[in-house]
Amino acid sequence: MRRTSRTRRARQGTRPQVVAHRGSSHDTAEHTLKAYVKALDEGADALECDVRLTADGHLVCVHDRNLRRTAAVPGLVSTMNLAELDELDFASWKNPWSEMDDEAPERDPEHGKVLTLRKLLQMVADYDRHVELAIETKHPTRYGGLVERRLVETLGDFGWDRAGSPARIMSFSLNAMNRVRKLAPDLDVVILVDKAHHWPVLRPVVGDDWIIGPGIEELRDHPGLGKHLVKAGREIHVWTVNTADDLQICLDLGVTAVITDRPAHMLELLGD
Repeated sequence: MRRTSRTRRARQGTRPQVVAHRGSSHDTAEHTLKAYVKALDEGADALECDVRLTADGHLVCVHDRNLRRTAAVPGLVSTMNLAELDELDFASWKNPWSEMDDEAPERDPEHGKVLTLRKLLQMVADYDRHVELAIETKHPTRYGGLVERRLVETLGDFGWDRAGSPARIMSFSLNAMNRVRKLAPDLDVVILVDKAHHWPVLRPVVGDDWIIGPGIEELRDHPGLGKHLVKAGREIHVWTVNTADDLQICLDLGVTAVITDRPAHMLELLGD
């Protein structure tokens, strides 16, 4: 019997959940504390993050395996300790001329530091309204399944590794999602799909209750993908939805979550 996911129960008959992709990342440096605070202030229903494991075993919210784009230095996240990453600036790349702008607000250095998953979870736990989390594990990685193990352990510290958790786990890796299901059978999982032609291969091997996470470009360019998912009764979470036209595609399909760089814009389009 297919289990009805927590998100579907909460959203049935209502607008889709608005999930802030790496925080409110259109205007603010992704995965920084500032980006997530901004997303919550804007009213996002949920926060999305990518996690990688440092050399000393900490989960940090970083998308790329290397640091060139977001910290402007050479090196790999997986070969550095948390203390080394903590010395880097993960925010200046987004607005490199801000220091020359006399009218720019003063920046809190803490808001641009590397963000640990634990700190993000604590912020959500302490927030004054219900907020959900969509956590993506990045693969391939030198640490393999240790990433999912550490993730489930960290969620367990908050009591979020069981039914009723505000967190769901996502990945493009089928093996990663199978590991999560063995470690925490009651957590919702989302198998991400970046190519429409991958779905026929995935369909026989994913769980009946797994959420499917296609990219908006694939839904736009291959309308049959969305139709097949709806016909199969699958719950759909779509990334990365930033325009009115793309939101309409999602509304027409009845998706239950849209992952967006622009949560305030999506909420405005939805009438919130």
